[in-house]
Amino acid sequence: MRSGAKVAIAGGVFVVVAGGVAYGGYTLLSDDGGGSGSAQKRTQGAPARTGPLSADEIKQTSADFLQAWAKGDATAAAALTNNQSVAATALTGYRDDAHITDVVVTPGAPTGPVVPYTVKAQVSFQGKTAPLAYASQLTVVRGQSTFKPLVDWQPSVLHPQLKTGEHLVTGGAQNPEIEAVDYKDRPLTKDKYPSLGAILDGLREKYGAKVNGTAGIELQIQGDNTPARTLITLQKGSPGKLKTTLDADVQAAAETAVKRFGESSVVAVKPSTGEIRAVADNRSDKFPASLQGRVAPGSTMKIVTAAMLIEKGKAAADKPTECPSSVLWQGVTFHNLDNFSLDNKPFSMSFAKSCNTAFIKLVDDVDDDGALGKVAANYFGIGQDWKVGVPSFDGSVPASQGAETAAAYIGQGKVQMSPLDMASVAATAQSGRFRQPVIVPQSLDGRTLAQASPLPSGIDAQLREMMHITATQSYGTATVAMASVGGNKGAKTGSAEKDGQNKSDSWFTGYSDDLAAAALVQSGGHGGDAAGPIVAQVLRAG
Repeated sequence: MRSGAKVAIAGGVFVVVAGGVAYGGYTLLSDDGGGSGSAQKRTQGAPARTGPLSADEIKQTSADFLQAWAKGDATAAAALTNNQSVAATALTGYRDDAHITDVVVTPGAPTGPVVPYTVKAQVSFQGKTAPLAYASQLTVVRGQSTFKPLVDWQPSVLHPQLKTGEHLVTGGAQNPEIEAVDYKDRPLTKDKYPSLGAILDGLREKYGAKVNGTAGIELQIQGDNTPARTLITLQKGSPGKLKTTLDADVQAAAETAVKRFGESSVVAVKPSTGEIRAVADNRSDKFPASLQGRVAPGSTMKIVTAAMLIEKGKAAADKPTECPSSVLWQGVTFHNLDNFSLDNKPFSMSFAKSCNTAFIKLVDDVDDDGALGKVAANYFGIGQDWKVGVPSFDGSVPASQGAETAAAYIGQGKVQMSPLDMASVAATAQSGRFRQPVIVPQSLDGRTLAQASPLPSGIDAQLREMMHITATQSYGTATVAMASVGGNKGAKTGSAEKDGQNKSDSWFTGYSDDLAAAALVQSGGHGGDAAGPIVAQVLRAG
């Protein structure tokens, strides 16, 4: 807008006018009487106010800021924030780089220092125009040095999807467009499969040019460390067809399944190929924990631990194992859930009932603090550099000492995994060898995939036997969750305690025929209660 334009609030909406401004009956004078800076001018010579903000201070400061922003006066608006230089750059870019004009702001009723508002505007570039509408909010705080009421500057003040280090840009799109499809050529869109939003953006950034797409004109969020995200398309480009390994049916089931619990994530993998069939998240922070989470996996890690113990001859599926209610190891006492115990039962039952002490009592017999990490890397591919096609965390099982070694055996301590990692662990147990998960075919770019040795003869069969018992026998911790799943099936539950959480994280991983899946529900409790039903729903779709 022209810098000389005046802005009024009619019915709570900032609009361009020729005279003064009124805000809900609270009058602001025109520039010859104070203008957008009048709140500060009126307090000159008066003692600086301290303490909590008054309702008038919140209303006046937010009104002045939104007025200046609506006028396109980046300097005046930035001066009303607690980070003037950053705010000025962002506000100037909103006007000059994003080419956003005709801004109309509708403030809502404040809730304490928080003021919500809606924005309606136009985006115009090279003769192309599109409407823009969204809702956001700001918070008014007292300045630390000036004690003046100021807008607490956050990128989300301009747009709710903006994060630190990101900005709005309108122009030729940064990356060519793609038409993502599943392995059966069925379309995959953000609207139909919301969990794929960040994944499709990442695939577009990495592979758009490889599949011969062309760029359109778009309003995008861009940043140095994040894929460009399209907010509005003013002119479409020509999308290149990108085939993924996803399965639209399994993806739809995953999207539905994670809605059952907050803070949940799930991944499904095809054991015979490593192809990722589904990825879904339902998290308040929008973080893709399914692929990038770094969380202790709890007793799902016992799949890897059991492989290590069997390889070293310290355990076998049919070999009797001690399972006391608790065990003291290097000054730390470890318990089983509800302090249950088993009297000289096969190791398969300790696995199926998730007996912590049966695993920890064998720590001394192994006599190698790094043994678990070696097995995780050598047979399950954990900790290697997985080139999935999008960013992923590929697991970590570092060498440890003291009580942390015992904790690692049951998936706690320093061990960290994502649902992708644990879905791959189950897939490796099912097929007998690690196949690196991928979301686009290796043939697309010839990237080098991580490799691991096949599980030694007999170990894979024992793992499948124990996971099958866990999923089918009355005493198995996964039996209830897997009851509705058919086929040749197996599973393992897990619960991981975390400081500061009242409830443990819920983990579950399992397979049915040639589909494996793993889920995490943070603060979800027992593995079979929350993560288990998610995995079961995904496996049924396969």
